[in-house]
Amino acid sequence: EVQLVESGGGLVQPGGSLRLSCAASGFTFGSSDMIWVRQAPGKGPEWVSAINYGGGITYYNDSVKGRFTISRDNAKNTVYLQMNSLKPEDTAVYYCANLLEGWGQGTQVTVSS
Repeated sequence: EVQLVESGGGLVQPGGSLRLSCAASGFTFGSSDMIWVRQAPGKGPEWVSAINYGGGITYYNDSVKGRFTISRDNAKNTVYLQMNSLKPEDTAVYYCANLLEGWGQGTQVTVSS
């Protein structure tokens, strides 16, 4: 059974940081490209970042470039999203996903003073 379990969300003030984690199981994580997607209230899903299976190639949405960093640890079957300089518009449910295997349940990130 494929499982993607996100954690690390929470309430943070503008300018703050959070680190999201996504623990994967049930598929060959080390051979799988991974993405982070977010969905803000009342809006559709927005792609945030992607990382290739080896971790050497990363992509970012322009809205988070320079503030967010995606990484992975294939020994731990985990992908991360380090989020710095958070803004209120970053408020959303964040999901990790693999395009073939599906999405996790999401973790809420709220940026507010």
